[in-house]
Amino acid sequence: MLGEAIQDAMNEQIKNEFYSAYQYLSMAAYCESASLPGFARWMRAQAREETEHAMKFYDFVLDRNGRVVLQTIEGPLVEFGSPLEVFERALAHEQKVTAMINDLYGLAVRENDYASQAFLQWFVTEQVEEEKNAGEVVETLKMVGDKSEALFLLDRELGQRDSAEQAGEA
Repeated sequence: MLGEAIQDAMNEQIKNEFYSAYQYLSMAAYCESASLPGFARWMRAQAREETEHAMKFYDFVLDRNGRVVLQTIEGPLVEFGSPLEVFERALAHEQKVTAMINDLYGLAVRENDYASQAFLQWFVTEQVEEEKNAGEVVETLKMVGDKSEALFLLDRELGQRDSAEQAGEA
């Protein structure tokens, strides 16, 4: 049985994960409007991944005989000044999510909820990857600067994300 404090915190995290998906879709829309389809594809893949994360929490709450209570999701940012700003915001967002996951893990420790700790360990590890991926693109964009040829090539590279992930799943 899932304790009330953990249940409430996980319901909050379901909202946070869906917000993340919403934010990444907004970033994808910006990238599309800036004629950067590869950047947009990367962001869409990220949005799908965040939706999967939300559903992992959703299913875990139900598996523990808890009650899922969906909450209102606020609107995402919609205006960005550059591709670099998009990825800097993505990195900052992932760092914020890492803090949320760490807080949730800390709550599970305080509540002696070992099943939740085991479940959350996957997210702790996942957040290392999330921050690394966004951070690498930020660093690349800083190196590229305003060189349109390099931006074009990076856009193509980022557009391969879905293809590479699907090949790994096959």
